[in-house]
Amino acid sequence: MNVQHSSDFYKVPDITFDIKRLRAELDKVLKQKKFNTLGISNFAAIPINRIPGDADSIKGHNVRGAYWTFPDESGKEVKRDKLIDESKYTEIVPEFKNTYLEEVYNTLKKKFKLGRVRILLKEPRSTLSWHRDPEPRLHVPIITNPGCKMVIEDIAKHMPADGSVTITNNTKYHNFFNGGEQDRIHLVACVLEILLKNQLINLKND
Repeated sequence: MNVQHSSDFYKVPDITFDIKRLRAELDKVLKQKKFNTLGISNFAAIPINRIPGDADSIKGHNVRGAYWTFPDESGKEVKRDKLIDESKYTEIVPEFKNTYLEEVYNTLKKKFKLGRVRILLKEPRSTLSWHRDPEPRLHVPIITNPGCKMVIEDIAKHMPADGSVTITNNTKYHNFFNGGEQDRIHLVACVLEILLKNQLINLKND
């Protein structure tokens, strides 16, 4: 993430969403859809956008994507899953048309070049692996609790569900843990570029 003046937790100014509307929208979604389990314990997703006309782009491994981790005591870094061409994900999933989620999606697209956008679930008393991703992530927390923290290298931060938007530097080693007794649900987008001071800056870690 080569934006020198931003931290690994960059709170985006001038964008705030209506958290009550987001939660009401989430309630509607969960009455109609189930979270897509990703082969990772206590972690699941609902895709918001897709490759135009390609229903398979929001199934199976396409929901998860590549990451790197240190799986054992050898200390050897290993790549998991397959790389995704994030730039192809430009169409909102049809069932989200004419909803507040589409409004949120379109607002974010005006400021950022986005890849996949997903609603991500982290179940209570659980954590992710220590890993890194190909690009940063944009977070809009919808449901959280004080026991939810993201750790990037040696820094841990809680992201409140207050309608704010935070970009996290997932190209560094990190994890997320939910130490509470309530689901943690964020709207999360892969961020490829950001417009800062009218200059388009590439965020992808090639």
